[in-house]
Amino acid sequence: MSKLADLLAAADVRAEDLADPDVRAEYERTALASAVALRVVSYRAAHDLTQAELARRLGLAQPAVARIEAGEHTPTFATLQRLARGLGVEFHIDITPESAGLRDTA
Repeated sequence: MSKLADLLAAADVRAEDLADPDVRAEYERTALASAVALRVVSYRAAHDLTQAELARRLGLAQPAVARIEAGEHTPTFATLQRLARGLGVEFHIDITPESAGLRDTA
C-alpha cells in the first residue's frame, strides 16, 4: 500500500473513532497539547536541536521541553507566548462558531 493510501486509511479510521462521543471528547481535550507538541518536535528536528539546546533558547529546563513534546498537558498561554518568542514564530488563536447557525448577530 502506498503512503497516501495509508494516510487515507488512517483518516477513515480516525473519522470512525471520532464518531464515538467519548473518543471525540478526549480528542478535543488533548488537541491543543498534541498540536503544540507536534510543532515543537518538528521545529527542533528541522533545526537539528537537542531538547537541552531548545530549552536554553526558551529559557526553560530540559524536562519542561520534554513535557511539552510529550503533549500530555495543555500549555498555558504564557508558555505559548514563550514558545513563539523563542522559536521566532507566530501562533494564532481562531475563535469561530461550531456552525454557521451560531454566528453572533449583535
